Amino acid sequence: MRTAFLCVRCVPLRELNRATSLSFSLSLSLSFFCCCTLPLQRPFSKMTETETRNHHAGKRLNGHLMAESSTVEDVFDDTYKEKDGPKPPMRLVWRNIILMALLHVGAVYGLVLLPSASALTLAWTAMYYIISALGVTAGAHRLWSHRSYKASLPLRVFLAIANSTAFQNDIYEWARDHRVHHKFSETDADPHNATRGFFFSHIGWLLVRKHPDVIEKGQKLELSDLKADKVVMFQRRHYKLSVVVLCFMVPTLVPWYFWGESFAVAYFIPGLMRYALVLNATWLVNSAAHMWGNRPYDKTINPRENPLVALSAAGEGFHNYHHTFPFDYATSEFGWKLNVTTAFIDLMCFLGLAQDRKKVSKETIIARVQRTGDGSVRSG
Repeated sequence: MRTAFLCVRCVPLRELNRATSLSFSLSLSLSFFCCCTLPLQRPFSKMTETETRNHHAGKRLNGHLMAESSTVEDVFDDTYKEKDGPKPPMRLVWRNIILMALLHVGAVYGLVLLPSASALTLAWTAMYYIISALGVTAGAHRLWSHRSYKASLPLRVFLAIANSTAFQNDIYEWARDHRVHHKFSETDADPHNATRGFFFSHIGWLLVRKHPDVIEKGQKLELSDLKADKVVMFQRRHYKLSVVVLCFMVPTLVPWYFWGESFAVAYFIPGLMRYALVLNATWLVNSAAHMWGNRPYDKTINPRENPLVALSAAGEGFHNYHHTFPFDYATSEFGWKLNVTTAFIDLMCFLGLAQDRKKVSKETIIARVQRTGDGSVRSG
């Protein structure tokens, strides 16, 4: 494989063709990036129990910080009332519609190219998928949105880099919108309100202008913890460049340069296909995990326990649990089962790079199940 690659590089005409393809593809990626910004959110919770309304530090047990409340504005606000009268008109964002369509066409073409990809390229794609997912799940979601554990500077830097490979808006904006989603879940102030249907909560919310209440509530949140985090603000300042390099250039150039993968395969599989798969895995938490599954912890809210979503989204499918206990670092009571993100955070704690994992006590879980659960067998 390496020899063939060297031979190709010795032929000027082919080198010129590859350089031309590189320039064209990078221009396409730059155009895609510069024309749209893709906020991404995830779990949502309608908290009605008093134990989730007050900060309660709790006690340490086996390296965990036993907690029974949230420390950020991610608890459902039942005082919010939707405005009377007609809803504001839906305004389509054609730029996003066109670019999302092009991205998914490119991803489908990547599927067509899969048989021609080398084993190294497939392994690289899988690894980059996991890195991108962790940038969202362990980073923007569990660390920065919910503050469910503490991370050292090296880990925060890694998670910020990984988050840029996922291209779902910078950490600050992701966490802000996600807290809005939790606080006003399934209302007009929820960015991807699942009561508006599967398509809207999955991808449609990115193709239209935000509801005015989403913008209004986002501006009123207390976000001093994010503003004080130098890693978060550095990534925000340099987000555009980081996305061009980490989401498009690196996954494409590594297999092309180091083991001679064809540029088309490198661009469409670890580049566009991987990116589209990460997006859709995240979106399934907003859509499928709000519609299909059981509700063993709180039957009064929409979020469900969905093992298939947990599998694709690195552990984020235990959604009824997460909306009931948004401050729990594991987003599930089942440890590492279908939960790569929890295993990753535990590994970081073992290595001394993370600490103070917040975890709901077993007694609290049992009491909650008895009070508000639907009586179903829990998934996972």
